Amino acid sequence: MSTLLLVNGPNLGILGRRQPEVYGTATLAGIESAVTARIADRGWKLVSVQRESEGELIHAIQDNYDSVGAIVNPGALMMYGWSLRDALANYPNPWIEVHLSNVWARESFRHESILSALARGVIVGLGPLGYELAAQALLGLVPAASD
Repeated sequence: MSTLLLVNGPNLGILGRRQPEVYGTATLAGIESAVTARIADRGWKLVSVQRESEGELIHAIQDNYDSVGAIVNPGALMMYGWSLRDALANYPNPWIEVHLSNVWARESFRHESILSALARGVIVGLGPLGYELAAQALLGLVPAASD
């Protein structure tokens, strides 16, 4: 069975409790369920990893090179995660960067991602729907024969 990798960085494990006025009330478990439902018809399985440590996220990416693609919400590592950037540069399949909030409507230090130039696409500001849209995009980007 083919797998889709879902990577979430620091502080995203407490979604639903973390600044709901910014990040909404959806939990990571709810997001995982929605993405799982979105990819089910293709026969893909979701492998979800959330870590507070950049190094652990790098290991998760390296351990899942055989996945068909990835959805990556790096959290604050989008600005300073140079090792994560190197790991994603070597990831062999398409991946999409997702952010729950509209980073450009927030503090100026959030306006630049060191990862975005490597991503196949970037989705920001659509809340948990952004993850589902990323999954839908990857369903279209990955040929059925690659599954």
